This record gives sequence, structure tokens and C-alpha cells, in this order.
Amino acid sequence: MEKVPPGHHRVRSHIRRNPRPRAKGLSGWAIAGIVGLIVLWGQVIGFGEAETPQQTTPKPSVSAPAAP
Repeated sequence: MEKVPPGHHRVRSHIRRNPRPRAKGLSGWAIAGIVGLIVLWGQVIGFGEAETPQQTTPKPSVSAPAAP
């Protein structure tokens, strides 16, 4: 019988690597869901449409008296 190297274990007739501990945190699907919620919430509230200041129309100024 073969000796099992460290970090491996025997499964039936072959040797497999031991499972690694899973990273604790947000998965890719969770991040995609959060981004999707932010986008949808922005559509409801109008996140992309910021208030733009109204441009005032310029009024002509009188520089010289009009000649009759």
C-alpha cells in the first residue's frame, strides 16, 4: 500500500488532496446581488439624475442710449 503524502488522504483506490478551508466572506453572487439592488434602488429614487442648476437666460444690457 502506498504511503499517503501530507495534505492528502486516500479515497477508495486513489489519493486526493485534503479540502481547503473556505474563505469566509461574500461570494461573487452576493456581491452581484448587492450591486444589482443598488442599481435598481437608484432607478426608483433617481440616483443617476442629479439636480442641475437652471441656466438663466442672459438679459441684454444697455450700453448706449438708442438714437431716434
